[in-house]
Amino acid sequence: MTDLSAFPITKKRPARHPDRIQLYSLPTPNGVKVSIMLEETGLAYEPHLVSFETNEQMSPEFLSLNPNNKIPAIIDPNGPGGKPLPLFESGAILVYLADKAGKFMPQDPAGRYETLQWLMFQMGGIGPMFGQVGFFNKFAGKEYEDKRPRDRYIAESRRLLGVLNQRLADRKWLMGDAYTIADMAIFPWVRNLIGYYEAGELVGIADFPHVTRALDQFLARPAVARGLTIPSRDAAPV
Repeated sequence: MTDLSAFPITKKRPARHPDRIQLYSLPTPNGVKVSIMLEETGLAYEPHLVSFETNEQMSPEFLSLNPNNKIPAIIDPNGPGGKPLPLFESGAILVYLADKAGKFMPQDPAGRYETLQWLMFQMGGIGPMFGQVGFFNKFAGKEYEDKRPRDRYIAESRRLLGVLNQRLADRKWLMGDAYTIADMAIFPWVRNLIGYYEAGELVGIADFPHVTRALDQFLARPAVARGLTIPSRDAAPV
């Protein structure tokens, strides 16, 4: 049996199946990128809910896995060279899992780098900007009388949606007919923007029909439907 005792997080969240990839996460846009990828690939994994309500992400055990105190993070007991590999940052995890499974990443070098380009587009633009819209529209920022910060992020989110809409105008997915990690990274954020953040009308989502068409086909995938709820928020803490 695989021994993961060297990782303090496994003392706080014991692995029932230590031979499987251990996922530490929440069903947020960044978190579900990885659970969707794991569901799509069929790689064996065990999910663990990280409780932000109890600040578990700030615990010494979690910080030993991710010093940046963010989800998701994984431990692969069968990493490179057969050794356990801890990994954080959702984009890095997606690339790793794509390489491990040999799926959802073009095999030709040019296609690979183009996919990584769109992954970075999500990480550097879509995620931060959409997240700010959420803060100023739904959370504490909505109480600010000065709406200029909110409007700035709305305008930038509209610009980013325009980039996506143009890209998808003549393509099924971001990379054409091939569904990739770039789609898994971007569409959870689009879903959150117009759903949980309640900002669809603010950003004028109806102006981006190619984005909403691709979002609908993304959400229709069975692995996506499953991944969006993993880890379950109802999971009992250990």
